[in-house]
Amino acid sequence: MSVLVYTESEQGNFKKTAFEVASYAKAIAEKMGTSVTAIAINADNSSELGNYGVDKVLNVSNDNLKSFNAKNYAETIVQASQKENANVVVVSSSADSKYIAPLVAVGLNAGYVSNVVEAPSSVSPLTVKRSAFTNKAFEITEINTDIKIIGVSNNSFGLVEVTGNASEEVFSPSLSSSGVTIESVDKASNKVSIADADIVVSAGRGLKGPENWGMIEELADILGAATACSKPVSDLGWRPHSEHVGQTGKPVASNLYIAIGISGAIQHLAGINASKVKVVINTDAEAPFFKAADYGVVGDAFEVVPALIEKLKTFKSQQ
Repeated sequence: MSVLVYTESEQGNFKKTAFEVASYAKAIAEKMGTSVTAIAINADNSSELGNYGVDKVLNVSNDNLKSFNAKNYAETIVQASQKENANVVVVSSSADSKYIAPLVAVGLNAGYVSNVVEAPSSVSPLTVKRSAFTNKAFEITEINTDIKIIGVSNNSFGLVEVTGNASEEVFSPSLSSSGVTIESVDKASNKVSIADADIVVSAGRGLKGPENWGMIEELADILGAATACSKPVSDLGWRPHSEHVGQTGKPVASNLYIAIGISGAIQHLAGINASKVKVVINTDAEAPFFKAADYGVVGDAFEVVPALIEKLKTFKSQQ
């Protein structure tokens, strides 16, 4: 028996979520008194997973898995789980993993719990805490199936480094024909992806037009943050749809979310509620976002943001 963790990578490099789910898997394995096996697909340097508690890595190198295909990825994880006799499978809450996890659950006849935010309070029965109702509440869930699949909410558990080395083994899954042909893949060119960002700087129609986004990008660059926007902004074509965050866009679970010129419609708040600290800059003191914010500035973004940028530049120059 062991814990299996699926570690996502892109263009050969592990995503931040890979190290977080590895850290989470290690926490479960310690409670169960067992080991952690990771499955890495087309990753260049799988040995670094040992720094996050992984004992063994199953390395998969397969051209048919270079582009994401939920069916083939799920088959790979199912076969790896069966090989390792794993009774717990850990995945992230990325869009890709949310496609994969239900297919893996069917393949393994397993129970699947998503949006888990803490290490299990008990392993017999396995009991986890998960967010519910678009992060407005928590629920305690028991998984009673023989095999359990846990989807860890992004940026909830954190990265836990340990001293260790992971052994490596080549793993070659037997893949069936998926019936899906990928003709092209278009990717956003952000310096920092929204999914992996610790800080997100987001703006709305209060910016008045796409020509004013320079200061948003400058603030994000200083903070090492990803840029994002509200749905109306992407609908108007001011910013690419890849930056749209909210219930109907990309979910955000950053450590810091800065909303500039965004009123805070319920659909937007539902998608960013998992962020730990929320800061709002808006001229309207009655904007709904202020009720959800940890910190708020009532003021003109065209005055507040440039002043904030200058303060941050001064601070960084003094370090």
